[in-house]
Amino acid sequence: MTETTVQPAAAGTTAEPILEVRELVKHYPLTQGILFRRQVGAVRAVDGVDLDLYGGETLGIVGESGCGKSTLARMLVQLERPTAGRIRYRGEDITRLSGRALKAVRRNIQMVFQDPYTSLNPRMTIGDIVGEPYDIHPEAAPKGDRRRRVRELLDTVGLDPDYINRYPHQFSGGQRQRIGIARGLALRPEIVVADEPVSALDVSVQAQVVNLLMRLQREFGLSLVFIAHDLSIVRHISDRVGVMYLGRVVELGRHEEIYDHPTHPYTQALLSAVPVPDPEARAHRERIILGGDPPSPAHIPSGCRFRTRCWKAQERCALEVPLLAVPAEFRLAEEGPVRHPSACHFAEERQVVPPGKPAAPQEPGPAGDTTGPTSPTDPDRPQDPGNHPDHPGTPGPGTPPNG
Repeated sequence: MTETTVQPAAAGTTAEPILEVRELVKHYPLTQGILFRRQVGAVRAVDGVDLDLYGGETLGIVGESGCGKSTLARMLVQLERPTAGRIRYRGEDITRLSGRALKAVRRNIQMVFQDPYTSLNPRMTIGDIVGEPYDIHPEAAPKGDRRRRVRELLDTVGLDPDYINRYPHQFSGGQRQRIGIARGLALRPEIVVADEPVSALDVSVQAQVVNLLMRLQREFGLSLVFIAHDLSIVRHISDRVGVMYLGRVVELGRHEEIYDHPTHPYTQALLSAVPVPDPEARAHRERIILGGDPPSPAHIPSGCRFRTRCWKAQERCALEVPLLAVPAEFRLAEEGPVRHPSACHFAEERQVVPPGKPAAPQEPGPAGDTTGPTSPTDPDRPQDPGNHPDHPGTPGPGTPPNG
């Protein structure tokens, strides 16, 4: 058994973490009975997560659906209360806060939600949606200055400020996600948790939103937790990457360590499915096919929770829980790039992605090329249907396209 290792900061970030997650747990009780309900088990959505987030970095979290990524995100902003564990923001355990103290912390930790269609109130204008944080935190902006700030935020995320009085249904999915990002930036937070912000968007729009987040991180000095299941996008945006499986982080390291030198079998299997743009490299790539489906989080296997699908599984894997730590053989090696934590008894470096980066998200080609997020030719920016080739009719002057 080895001790849990905290990953060092990425280059260009603060030396001390601004957010520390220790032994974080979220279990949802399973009950039976109608008149007399009793607990018969629990869904272990998050089951002992340790993470650090440093100032100015992007921490990517990847994993299959149901591994606990979104539950972790909601706990980081305290939309879900953990069953156990600690979340420290600048040394203060925010899991113990409530009322005004928690409200003050939430001003500095904001969230961008996964679904741009259900996360915006259809009865509110986008001006009211983006400006709502100022109603909750009136000290953040004088009342007479809020409309100007909302217009500035809309322009910052690539939307025309003149659309401030329009409603969410008048915008496309990518435009709605920009509205959600603007709302998340309204209070000038230090940390933004983005819960799969591009998974519901068209591929051509995903790159625009990812590049927008990268630009905003530089401009606002944000620390970003970016959650996704697309490993190509996560590599494009992240400084460090954590891989989750059944409620736990099984491998954690700088993005080049995870992608070029993976040591956990689950990470290797995920990377073997990443698209490779080079046809020749694709023809010679190694594919790892896992058998079966992930176990239910209500019935976690003993020992290593990946052992039921792992080709390396041995008797020890069923008896001992592997901890997230740098394997001893890698710690003692005099040379080699592998120095990151991996929760595997038989961790072994294996290159599954051909040399060179996997396919990164690409902006639209010349037909939809943009000169920047505020360009009037931005295909994801609202335009007047009367001047738009795809909208020859006149459904109303100035109404943005709904595509």
